[in-house]
Amino acid sequence: MTTIVVAMGEKNEIGSDNQLLWHLPKDLKHFKDLTSGHPIIMGRKTYESIGKPLPNRTNIVVSRKKDWFEEGILIVGSIKEAVKFAKKIDENIFIIGGGNIYEQTMEITDRLEVTLVKANLEADTYFPKIDHKIWKMTEEICHEKDEKNQYDFCFQTYERIEG
Repeated sequence: MTTIVVAMGEKNEIGSDNQLLWHLPKDLKHFKDLTSGHPIIMGRKTYESIGKPLPNRTNIVVSRKKDWFEEGILIVGSIKEAVKFAKKIDENIFIIGGGNIYEQTMEITDRLEVTLVKANLEADTYFPKIDHKIWKMTEEICHEKDEKNQYDFCFQTYERIEG
């Protein structure tokens, strides 16, 4: 099972200047709960924005940079290679960004775990449009903003429609 995990705004915005657009502790916990114990695949810029390998997960970073090296992560040259390595570790793999990686993996993904943030923010990176002929929402849990989470948001699960 290949799952994309993304937090996006109402216009599919996901980031600006290699940073997330919001700080939502509930979303970070949700992300950790989903991905802990499984391989995660991300692009180099996403890895650099996080700044360190995420614990309890095999961190696989896709990079075209030849001379780039970081301790504690697996660096591969392509999505295909990343998925091959990840599947050897665990059948459940998670793709965590960024925009370019999401675009390249939508077709090989079985599930989308979307945090829809009820905000409309300036961004330079966007998530691909979710085609409702291909994806069906199977679950939605919404949360009101509170003192720690600055926006209303919903956790949505989409499953690929067989066809």
